[in-house]
Amino acid sequence: MIKNDIWITKMAQQGLISPFEPSLIRQLENLPVISFGLSSFGYDIRLSPDDFRIFRHIPGTVVDPKNFNPENLERTELHTDVNGKYFILPAHSYGLGVAFERLEIPDNITVICIGKSTYARCGIIANVTPAEAAWRGYLTLELSNASSADCRIYASEGIVQLMFLEGEACAVNYEARQGKYQDQLKGVTLARV
Repeated sequence: MIKNDIWITKMAQQGLISPFEPSLIRQLENLPVISFGLSSFGYDIRLSPDDFRIFRHIPGTVVDPKNFNPENLERTELHTDVNGKYFILPAHSYGLGVAFERLEIPDNITVICIGKSTYARCGIIANVTPAEAAWRGYLTLELSNASSADCRIYASEGIVQLMFLEGEACAVNYEARQGKYQDQLKGVTLARV
């Protein structure tokens, strides 16, 4: 069963989402923002301004998930103007960011992360993997720019929606199997094997 705003609010008080915004925020200080916070059947998390990296080609190399070369990811500059703080994701490129909020998932819940329509209409595809039962930390966010134009990715504003799915408690949750991405810090986490 998908969990609603009442359940999300109750669980946020127990540490599910931190910091937690109990309503959907569309404006801050009289400026429009890409919405974040609680919705009817989900929660829109924000992109942290602390770390955003873009894949870059290093001639003669191949990106290898079993032997990831951190030089294939280049930190990108955080820009600021009257519209807010943002990173630029170049056309036909791929970037990694990190969630502003920390999650602590109960052992009978799995979280599916879905891209926001505002970004989807700009050609941005969010490919965020699920947060499994008993996972804790800051999600690494995978974003692809499928368009032929560079795109702003706004920091401290909504980036993906989380949907909380309840099932029976599993025999072995993420914490019990000592998952390799448990307790991710607030920074981009590279591929691990």
